[in-house]
Amino acid sequence: MSSILEAYNLTALQWIAICFAVFLLGLSKSGIKGIGILIVIILAFVFGEKASTGVLLPMLIVADIFAVIYYNRHAQWGYIKKLMPWMIIGVLVGVWVGNDISEVLFKRIMAVIIIVSVIIMFYTENRASKDIPKNKLFSTGAGFLAGFTTMVGNLAGPISNIYFLAMRLPKNEFIGTAAWLFFIINVFKLPFHFFVWKTVTKETLVLNTVLIPAIIIGFFVGVAIVKLISNINYRRFILIVTALGGAVMLFR
Repeated sequence: MSSILEAYNLTALQWIAICFAVFLLGLSKSGIKGIGILIVIILAFVFGEKASTGVLLPMLIVADIFAVIYYNRHAQWGYIKKLMPWMIIGVLVGVWVGNDISEVLFKRIMAVIIIVSVIIMFYTENRASKDIPKNKLFSTGAGFLAGFTTMVGNLAGPISNIYFLAMRLPKNEFIGTAAWLFFIINVFKLPFHFFVWKTVTKETLVLNTVLIPAIIIGFFVGVAIVKLISNINYRRFILIVTALGGAVMLFR
């Protein structure tokens, strides 16, 4: 194992950054949504944009397992069934174009979509009407964008956050539904990272096993924090952090 880890030739600062990112991953999957962009940025800084997606994916699945076990009873399967077909299509398109799309252009477009979406969400939050969007195009577009962005850069979090906020899911239902949705889609993505992009390797899997404790610590710290946040404050927190993530992506 040590010889495989030495192959990465990581500095002490890089190890600290990776462990911090993985701790944030545990926090994110426990329900502290909106910080996923920071995880992606840190790992991309250490491993490179595309390679980092393969390093991150197995750890996402490990964190997803904890999330689905803990929040399983809160999952709303109607939303999962509505989004999943379009997410699968988005993933397949992402596999196809992922090697060719400009990462800079992709991130800028995504940042603009996220920021505009958050502005719309802030507007709807302050309206007297609490109507839930029923337009099929809304769920179709959200599902496709989430699938495409999760394949290309593990950046589906802001899209799914906006969708579930628009659906006005309470805190635990939000977390439980997102947990199952991304567990299923991340497992679906895994063979493409193995056999098409070849970003998941024996070396990355060994590195993942070393980092599992940081995921577990982050998850249970996050669970304790989520219990202290009310539904109203949770919605506001997600909106603010998602907007900040979009801004970071835009100006990175």
